Amino acid sequence: MNRSFDITLKNRAILHRFLVDFSLSQLNTVPDGYRNSIYWNIIHVVVTQQLLVYKLSDVPMLIGSDLVDAFRKGTKTERGATQHEVEHLKKLLFSTIEQTQKDYDAGRFTSYNSYTVSTKSTLTNVEEAIEFNNFHEGIHLGYILAMKNSIIP
Repeated sequence: MNRSFDITLKNRAILHRFLVDFSLSQLNTVPDGYRNSIYWNIIHVVVTQQLLVYKLSDVPMLIGSDLVDAFRKGTKTERGATQHEVEHLKKLLFSTIEQTQKDYDAGRFTSYNSYTVSTKSTLTNVEEAIEFNNFHEGIHLGYILAMKNSIIP
């Protein structure tokens, strides 16, 4: 699983660059034809990873229910993020994956509640969830890269 965690961290480093390089206004912009902002897409991947890996394993998540409620599947950008929220997200991008790897290595994920994702694949264990999460994060990186062209002329 080390390779899977390495892939996640590399993707998170790319996402982090958007949080560093883009203005707060750019991060909060919902371009025409999109439902969500770059900020929403980035925090959504953090929330989804926590749901897929922790919640479905019956292990307490590393984030609060307020973030889950606001950024889970089916939500959309309701308001702009503050600079404080962006700074917090910069930390969450890495701390959640680093802790997940520690928890995985410590054997904390001993059970898993099977879950069928939107691609119709059924996840049956935490390893499948971690691998699927990388696919999911790649989809949202793709959205962000497309949105970038709408935000920066």
